[in-house]
Amino acid sequence: MKLDDVLAGYVPGSRGRDGLALAVLLAGQAHARLTVATVQPPARSTPGPARAEESAWRAYLREQAGATLAQARDLIAEHAGPASGEVEYLAHSHRGSGRGLVELARRRGADVVVIGSAPGGGRGRISVGSTADQLLHSSSVPVLLAPRGYGDGPPAAIDRLTVAYRRGPGCDAAVTDAARTAATLGVPLRLVTLVISSGRRARIEEEMLVRLRDQAAADLHAAARGRRSAGGSGGRPGGRPGGRPSGRPGGRPGGRPGGRPVEVEVLEGRNVAQALGTTSWLPGEMIICASSDTGPLRRVFLGDTSIKIVRASTCPVMILTREP
Repeated sequence: MKLDDVLAGYVPGSRGRDGLALAVLLAGQAHARLTVATVQPPARSTPGPARAEESAWRAYLREQAGATLAQARDLIAEHAGPASGEVEYLAHSHRGSGRGLVELARRRGADVVVIGSAPGGGRGRISVGSTADQLLHSSSVPVLLAPRGYGDGPPAAIDRLTVAYRRGPGCDAAVTDAARTAATLGVPLRLVTLVISSGRRARIEEEMLVRLRDQAAADLHAAARGRRSAGGSGGRPGGRPGGRPSGRPGGRPGGRPGGRPVEVEVLEGRNVAQALGTTSWLPGEMIICASSDTGPLRRVFLGDTSIKIVRASTCPVMILTREP
């Protein structure tokens, strides 16, 4: 996965500020170009007496776009983002904001689209609204979502990438992409897999759970070993410890992509949120999820588990496209 061109979708308000703060952080650490875009409804040409009203509507849209992008400039300056020459600001017309960003990303060859959480969700969590829903079911590039409130106190840097791993070719490709991205950003890589269990378990269910846990740990270590040459070289070594130091279900080094250890953890809980709560997360953590294997090729398409991870996560989540 490349990180040469970051596209941030911006709207006035807190969700625009959250997505922009994350986009600035990512673009700065990856030394990437940053494009900030606002998507507006199209102004259709209307013949006859209504043409004057149409002209006024077009002028209003231009004025609103200018004010929105000026606000984005001020926020980037506040976050001490890239120099003004490294950021491009533009307005794009489309009936759907998410589909407009998909179209814009394709036209400009963006490598990732970054947006904030929809309003109405809990602070520190990701809420999927119509814009994110359109992106998460049709984008031809990865989509990165910022939790609500991320822009109020963003971390100084991205500290670590955590891949939500499940056995399968789609997730193996995601690990390869994540290893390369970790090398680009100069951060450690961690692989976690989720084991969902019921509360009170019969002995036969307990035995099945142990086998599932063992298999998950074996899958993680195999994936880590397989990424030894995927990450490239460079970046800062090591990283702060983030998982439990125990063996099978805890955080233990696996392979060494790019010479840097890869942590592996099995997270167990009654549901996805509880499982994610059994490990520690760094201030600058980012989760990476693969698209569903049932989705279209080279498109983002969320599966059931991934959408639960998105909604339960307290840190940004990137959804990769499905690769062949």
